[in-house]
Amino acid sequence: MSQAMGDEIRFVSLCGMLGYGYPLGSLETAMRAGAEFVGVDAGSTDPGPYYLGSGTGFVRPLQVKRDLEPALCASVSHGVPLIIGSAGGSGAAPHVEALLEVLRGIARERELHFRLGVIAADIEPQTVSDALAEGRMRPCGPSGSLTADAVRSCNRIVAQMGTGPIIAGLEGGADVIVAGRSCDTAIFAALPIARGFDPALALHAAKIAECGTLCARPGGANDALLCTLREHDFIVEPANPAKSCYPDTVAAHSLYEQPDPNCFYEPEGMVDMSDCTFEQFGERSVRVSGTRLVPAAKPTIKLEGTALRGYRAITVAGMRDPGAIAHIGQIEAGVREAVSENLAGTIEADGYSLRFLRYGMDGVMGTLETERNTPPHEIGFIIEAIAPTQELADSVVSLARSTALHCHFEGRKCTAGNLAFPFSPSDLQAGPVYEFAVYHLMELEDPDALFPLRFEEV
Repeated sequence: MSQAMGDEIRFVSLCGMLGYGYPLGSLETAMRAGAEFVGVDAGSTDPGPYYLGSGTGFVRPLQVKRDLEPALCASVSHGVPLIIGSAGGSGAAPHVEALLEVLRGIARERELHFRLGVIAADIEPQTVSDALAEGRMRPCGPSGSLTADAVRSCNRIVAQMGTGPIIAGLEGGADVIVAGRSCDTAIFAALPIARGFDPALALHAAKIAECGTLCARPGGANDALLCTLREHDFIVEPANPAKSCYPDTVAAHSLYEQPDPNCFYEPEGMVDMSDCTFEQFGERSVRVSGTRLVPAAKPTIKLEGTALRGYRAITVAGMRDPGAIAHIGQIEAGVREAVSENLAGTIEADGYSLRFLRYGMDGVMGTLETERNTPPHEIGFIIEAIAPTQELADSVVSLARSTALHCHFEGRKCTAGNLAFPFSPSDLQAGPVYEFAVYHLMELEDPDALFPLRFEEV
C-alpha cells in the first residue's frame, strides 16, 4: 500500500472505547467531511488483569453492537477501511472471537460484504521463556524482573502490536481489520504511515485520537474526533459541533498515561514532543506541529500475561460510630488475629490474604493519604479475602465480617454491631482473581512476525 503521499489524510476516531457510545450524528458528520478510514480502540488494561485472564470482555456485546453496526455500515458504504484494535477488551483469542461473532452477525443482518483481516496477538509461553533465557526481556515500568516460574504460571499471554501488522492487513486488501492486543496508536497511525506521512506526526495524532473527544471540551470518551494529517502538522477537531478542542486540552492529552511530558514510546521508537507547538486553528480545532521520532535501536514489544492467583469474596458495610472509626486500626488487628486463630489447622495465614478498605478515610490513597486531620463522620468499609478456593475465600470473609461486626475496641459503650450492611446477603462471591505475572518488554529482530494475519470474505 506504500505510495506517494497526497496533501493530507483525514480519519475519524469513533470514540474512546468500542461500546462506550457516541452520537450517530458525529459519525455522519465525519463521513461527510471525507474521513478516509474509521478507527476505534476496543480494549485496555485499565480494568486490570481479570479480563485477560478470564477471556471475557468488560464491555457488553449489546454495547459493542450498538457502536459497531453504524460504523461498519458507514465504512462499507463509503468504501473506506474500518480498523479495530485490542478486540474484545484484552485482545486474546477469545476476545477477538467474541467481537467477530458480533461483526458477522451485523453483516448477516445488514447483508454486508467485505474482506476481513484478523490479526492474532496471542504469544506462546515458550517464546517468552526463550527470550528470557537469551536476556531479551526487561521490566515495563515498576514490574520487576521476570522469572521462568512467572512465565510458566500464565494461562494467557498477549503482545501489543505496532503499526506493521495492521499495514500488512491493509496491503492485503482488508476492508475491515479486527486486531488482537494493539498499541492504541497503531490503530490510527498504520494507514497514514503506509501512505508515506511522517511517522512522528502520525503517531502523535494517533495518541490524541485514541480516546475520542477526551481532548476536547466538554470532554468525554463517548464522541468522535476528526483528525487531518498533513506534511508538517496535524489538526484535530471534534465531529460534534457542541464540542471544541483547545491548545491546553490537546497538549494535556498528549501527556495522557505517560510518565514523561516530553515523549512517549511505541514499538516504532520514541515520539519526541519536546519542541511541539499547539495552536488554535479556527474556533474548534487545534493544529499540532514539531513532533519528532527517534527510531528504536532495539525493537521491543510489550507483553501482558496473566496467572490465576486465587478466588475472591468481599463484604461491603458502612461505619457511623465515631468511636469505632477512631479505633478502626484496633478493630482490624483484632479481626486478623481472630480469623487466623479460627482457621488454624485449616489454612495457614500465608495461604490467604485479608484486606480492609476504608472509603472516607484512605480507601483510595492508602498509606499515601495526607488528609488525616479531620475524622470523617462515616466511612465505607470493605473486607476482601483471597484464598486458593472460593469456599475458603467465602469462609475467610465470613469470619472477618462477623468478627468486625462485634469486635471490641477501647472505650466501647454499646453492645450492638459496629457495621451497617447495605445488602443481604452481606457477603459476595467475586470469583477468580488474576494478576499480571508478565508485564514486560521483549526485544526481537522482527516484532511483526509475532502477529499472524488471516483473511476471510464476510
